[in-house]
Amino acid sequence: MTLNIKLESTTYTIDATDRTIGRVASEAAHALLGKRSVHFSKNQALPVHVVIQNASKLHLPARRIKGKVYFRYTGYPGGQREMRMDEMIEKKGIAEVVRKTVDGMIPRNKLRMPRMKNLIVNA
Repeated sequence: MTLNIKLESTTYTIDATDRTIGRVASEAAHALLGKRSVHFSKNQALPVHVVIQNASKLHLPARRIKGKVYFRYTGYPGGQREMRMDEMIEKKGIAEVVRKTVDGMIPRNKLRMPRMKNLIVNA
């Protein structure tokens, strides 16, 4: 399907107050993929902007904060690094945790970066 019309930008606002991180992230990912639009197509990143407000008021159980571990690999032998969620919140802020959670729900293809650029997280 080819779109010959110029689509207008749509903005979705999600309030994260007293909600779990997974539910907020899945709602944001659903909107970023364009599945809320009638012009949805798998091969195009639609002009959809998602704003997550009050990310600092998310409901995060202590067990999740202490137990969740983020892994990354530097590319060198023995270069696997890990960071717990509480360390990441302290170092990079809650916005980075939310961004990373939404990023994990977006398909790994060439449209991932254009879609993630449309995500704004306000603490």
